[in-house]
Amino acid sequence: MNSIIEHELPGTQDLRDQLMDLISDQDLAYKLPGHNATLGELCEEMGYIQQVYIHSFKTFRQDWEYRASQPETTNSVASLNGWYKKLDAELYKVLSELSEDDVHNKQIDRGQGFMASPYVQFQIYHEALLIFYAKASIYLKALEKQFTNQWKEWIG
Repeated sequence: MNSIIEHELPGTQDLRDQLMDLISDQDLAYKLPGHNATLGELCEEMGYIQQVYIHSFKTFRQDWEYRASQPETTNSVASLNGWYKKLDAELYKVLSELSEDDVHNKQIDRGQGFMASPYVQFQIYHEALLIFYAKASIYLKALEKQFTNQWKEWIG
């Protein structure tokens, strides 16, 4: 077991799972004013971002155009949850296949000369999740949802 699996991955998706427990299918259609996505589209975007990172751990190259799957619909919490579970299983599998040496010494080409070890790449993915959670917080506030204690502690 490598250090990402042992120390970094556990709990990473907890807030996303809490988000999905807080919202309904109707909430997924909510759209903030202006040029904003619906909450469902925001959740779909995070799934696509997770796919890009999964693919980068497999190929050691980041490709923002990569799409392997999509949810059946973005207006169903159950559909998004099912998709997320599949993505989480893929992420765990690909990360489990990395040795500790790979985690720290292989390089992922992120483009434009930016190379990152899988360990750093995972940290960047974690930051993408935090950005998603911050965006989702705005929707939750607008929908007058109550934040979980962990959400309050991590995001505010």
